[in-house]
Amino acid sequence: MGTVILTIAAVIEIIFGIYCFKRKSNEKKMRNIIRISTFIVFFLFILLSIIQWSFQWKPLAVILFIWSVISVISLVRRRECKKQYRTSRIIIKGLSMWVTIFLAVSPALIFPQYKLPETTGKYKIKAATYTFKDNNRIDTFSNTNEKREGTAEFWYPEEATGKCPLVIFSHGAFGVKTSNTSTFNELASNGYVVCSIDHPHHSLITVNVDKKVTMVDKNFMKEVNDVNNDIYDAETEYKLQQNWLKVRTDDINFIIDTILQKVNEGNSDKVYQLIDTSKIGLIGHSLGGAASAQVGRERNDIGAIINLDADLLGEYIGFENGRCRVNDKIYTVPILSIYSDDMKRLYEKITDPDIIIPQRLILATAPNSFEVYFEGTNHMSFTDLPIVSPLLTRMISSTAKNKIGKEEADKYYVIEKMNDIALEFFDCYLKQEGSFKPEDKY
Repeated sequence: MGTVILTIAAVIEIIFGIYCFKRKSNEKKMRNIIRISTFIVFFLFILLSIIQWSFQWKPLAVILFIWSVISVISLVRRRECKKQYRTSRIIIKGLSMWVTIFLAVSPALIFPQYKLPETTGKYKIKAATYTFKDNNRIDTFSNTNEKREGTAEFWYPEEATGKCPLVIFSHGAFGVKTSNTSTFNELASNGYVVCSIDHPHHSLITVNVDKKVTMVDKNFMKEVNDVNNDIYDAETEYKLQQNWLKVRTDDINFIIDTILQKVNEGNSDKVYQLIDTSKIGLIGHSLGGAASAQVGRERNDIGAIINLDADLLGEYIGFENGRCRVNDKIYTVPILSIYSDDMKRLYEKITDPDIIIPQRLILATAPNSFEVYFEGTNHMSFTDLPIVSPLLTRMISSTAKNKIGKEEADKYYVIEKMNDIALEFFDCYLKQEGSFKPEDKY
């Protein structure tokens, strides 16, 4: 829709410019009428839901409203334009107006109108957000010794009866707790309570229930980018990654323990009354996937784990003789890893037979370990970002076609199939319904 509006604006300015050139007039009255009409049409498009009103349309709405007010005042006063006609003035004014429209429409270009996949479950979904304070931890990102906070959003089946399994989600580096809303909706509609955690300072932006805004930590962002660009030696990378992981696993453990406490205390909020504390699953993307897998190894109350495109950093338990030492103890919790072309490409770079890849070791030794690969995908394909902002997706993670010569997979297909697989996996290992036999490649 943003592109359509820019195109229409360009056509209007061109036609109006030609009209002015032929008449050799500034046509101020006509320009005022066009501005007013444009605002009215924009307003009607919102009322008719042709344009879905949201934050990305606010700049354009403000600009069009201001222009229309100025135009109304100008028409009421009936003042003639005293400026002498000049072709250059018409061109400059037309270009400046189009550039202004472009800037105002930019949010809609970055975040175009979209529709998440339809849910398959029978339940209506309700959401609730809470902020919890961990009195046992200092927030090491803060220099004021304040306690670490955790903001979590729940998606749950509003009309469900009985108890529902709990699934905890952890986002990737610079992610947000809503990064996989389609997955949360799908699980909740099928009888799960889903809790997605914002990790303050690891999240791009965290807004707690008191509207306090916390942005991503600049040092953390630099460390991640430097590791991705191979700036550090292997031992430094290992230490940094373990530090990141500790923040994440502590956050996840705190949220789980807080939820369990509220359930056991008989908290009256509907979401806590629905939770079956004997059935807990974890799912995470990227760094969140690594943290989820690590928490699953450490706790004895986790029933299933899904890792979305993450290197299992928690399986590295030391650094010796120039390389990481890998945990060789059997991974006992059912775990599903879903990988992209980006991750496959990284694995293909490792040609030393003495280097142990944790995922491969777990896949070969764990009793209930599964691995699924999606062709034509990138690291962000397993979030909602390709639907929410195709432009940002391409900026963050180049397409599979550019990277390894494969056609890019349909974004809706990937998300819907991933959600189907996640539901089937949790149904099998949390609800004990059916079996789980995925294909190796999709």
